[in-house]
Amino acid sequence: MPKITKRVVDATGPDPHGHRRYVWDSEIKGFGLQVLPTGVKSYVFQYRTPESRTRRATIGKHGAWTPDEAREKADEMRRAVKDGRDPLGERIERRNALTVVDLLDAYLASERFGSKAPSTQAIDRGRIERHLKPTLGCRHLDDLTPGDIERSVAAIRDGKTATTIKTGKRGKARVTGGQGTARMAVELLRAAFAWAVRERLTENNPCAGIKTGGSGIRETILEDAADYGRLFETLERMENEKHIRGPVADAMRLIALTGARRGEAAGLKWRHVDLRKGLITLPASAHKTGKATGKPRVIGLPAAAQAIIAKQPSGGPDDFVFQPAKGNGAIALSKVWRTVRAEAKLPEGIGLHGLRHSLASHMAMGGAGAAEIMTALGHRQLSTAQRYVHWAQDARQALAERAASVALAGMAAATNEKGADVVPLEGGRQ
Repeated sequence: MPKITKRVVDATGPDPHGHRRYVWDSEIKGFGLQVLPTGVKSYVFQYRTPESRTRRATIGKHGAWTPDEAREKADEMRRAVKDGRDPLGERIERRNALTVVDLLDAYLASERFGSKAPSTQAIDRGRIERHLKPTLGCRHLDDLTPGDIERSVAAIRDGKTATTIKTGKRGKARVTGGQGTARMAVELLRAAFAWAVRERLTENNPCAGIKTGGSGIRETILEDAADYGRLFETLERMENEKHIRGPVADAMRLIALTGARRGEAAGLKWRHVDLRKGLITLPASAHKTGKATGKPRVIGLPAAAQAIIAKQPSGGPDDFVFQPAKGNGAIALSKVWRTVRAEAKLPEGIGLHGLRHSLASHMAMGGAGAAEIMTALGHRQLSTAQRYVHWAQDARQALAERAASVALAGMAAATNEKGADVVPLEGGRQ
């Protein structure tokens, strides 16, 4: 048996009888060159498993691998066998191991994902297909590390997954990434892994220790009556100038006055409204947390909100309160909102959901407790509402410091003047 070198490999041709030909190495037992009848040459390693089964693993084709590289790999496999391992079995197991794509596809098909609201499902599918799969999809679950996820977060945050995709014959969607998208993507991945652990598809959740930071959404709100004034004035002007349809403007007014979610306002039907009691009652199937809690959501209507609903053209129980211009679906608000926001000179980062956060924040700053905010906004968990209370406490502290700034300036001036009275004069006289 010769030592397998390039010269030996080049000199070895196919078997004249059409069989596979093997040349075994003189130095590493089990390392060999395989030559097919077609002339294709590959490096192999043959060994016995701990169960005494003979296995022959292909290292790679000659050309893609040099004899020295193949020898090094064969020696690595030899050491693994000596340690009681099965290199080929491990390779097959790895090939069949679940990847992040497998997990995410299983999650998308799960009952847990199906229990989410349709709008939430659409958003989550976008995050999975456009951000998580491109950055992590090919990784195996058993070797995915927090570092891999942190690098994925950085890539999404820095816009490396940004693209423009076709959504129809003429439609396009811009995928931009950014800090908020990265944060929500990793939260979605965390939820998918938590589900997979419960389903015993994997043993741990590598997202558990990932810090995503605060969303910052409660910092971008309508801060005072002037902000709200510009919003309502802009809605009225744009409606009068026919730049926005009345039902669309009224749906935005309702959100600002009640903290309703965008989908709750757009999808509001007459069967949900009781103007005599001043209430909207959404069944569990018609609001975001209903499928999880199984409970209806009740929205109290201030007089102005009641008047907005009362002026809409009446319809049947299953007709939308805010009627669409055409078609059978609910009205679309997001695109128009961006125009309204710019016209009203509102903070650039505030979306329609920001009107909801604004209401909750002002409730908290007005002294409302977490339970009250939770009831008013229909949160599923008390901890969600508690964040507004903590934010309001910080905001009140900052306001107190600002309010006291003039008094503090006066205090400092008075202290300086008093100090000036006791400064010794030259010669020690006072």
